[in-house]
Amino acid sequence: MLEPQIAAFIDEAVAVYPAHTTALSPPEQRALYDRYAATLTPALPDVLTVRDAGYTTRAGHALRLRLYRHRARGDQAAHGAVLYFHGGGFVLGSLDSHQLVTARIAADTGLDVIAVDYRLAPEHPAPAAHDDCLDVTLAALERQLPFNSSSGATLQLAGDSAGATLAASVALRLRDEGVEGVRGIALVYPMLGTDPQPPARDTEAHAPMLTLRDVHAFRDLYWGAQRPYPAWTIPLEASRYDNLPPTLAIGAEHDPLRDDARVFVERIQAAGGDARLWIGTGLVHGCWRALASSPGVRTMHRQVCDFLAAHAAPVFDTARREA
Repeated sequence: MLEPQIAAFIDEAVAVYPAHTTALSPPEQRALYDRYAATLTPALPDVLTVRDAGYTTRAGHALRLRLYRHRARGDQAAHGAVLYFHGGGFVLGSLDSHQLVTARIAADTGLDVIAVDYRLAPEHPAPAAHDDCLDVTLAALERQLPFNSSSGATLQLAGDSAGATLAASVALRLRDEGVEGVRGIALVYPMLGTDPQPPARDTEAHAPMLTLRDVHAFRDLYWGAQRPYPAWTIPLEASRYDNLPPTLAIGAEHDPLRDDARVFVERIQAAGGDARLWIGTGLVHGCWRALASSPGVRTMHRQVCDFLAAHAAPVFDTARREA
């Protein structure tokens, strides 16, 4: 059963962003999605400053980044930073579309949040988005991003939906290459395979906000309809799940992707790792945009913020209490 506030959110969302938009062309989808996101995006919290910057990957791809920083810090970096990879099925989304999420994480944790505007499909198919996010993460670990950072800062990865795929994939790739430094991963209604895990794949195939048909359409636009896919881009096809950073995976009850989060957590735990699952009862895919109205979404948001704050550098926690 849907939470009443989520049912109202769905009615509001569908009025702007109707179902089955994956039948439209990518440019048409993006126009609708951007209008939908703008309609539901509030003003920036007063406590934040925002700075945009360009970044060129080592492969020569120009990306945009956006830093959200607590105003009390001035130009002084926090002792913890979060790279945020937005959702949108690898086809939709931008720095603006997910500002509601990225700004509120920064405001509610005091952490620096850096949003990443990676390349989108189908113009840039797999593994373009993965390559971009991996490059930005490596640059962040090497203190090479165009924002000042504290030498003692910790780095975490976060994302929703397709962005959660990117965060999990990057963490697995860094583990495989022996690169350390990521302190935590927060995944919100993640898409972690090329087909959702049962039973939600079947029981929630026609869920509001995201259907199984939608998942497959986005999958085919990014990865293509034919295998083989680049193996490292699909977290649930990894050969091992040990030695990953502490992980929080969040699923929404009414979402065909719900059990991707559960299976990922179970595999990490089976490998002896630190992973925690939280399922949002009565929630749907994309519900973070209902933060202002939904008690369940506010609880979900607190889960993410508390996790990220807990895995930042201890010195940051002290500064946060004093702020």
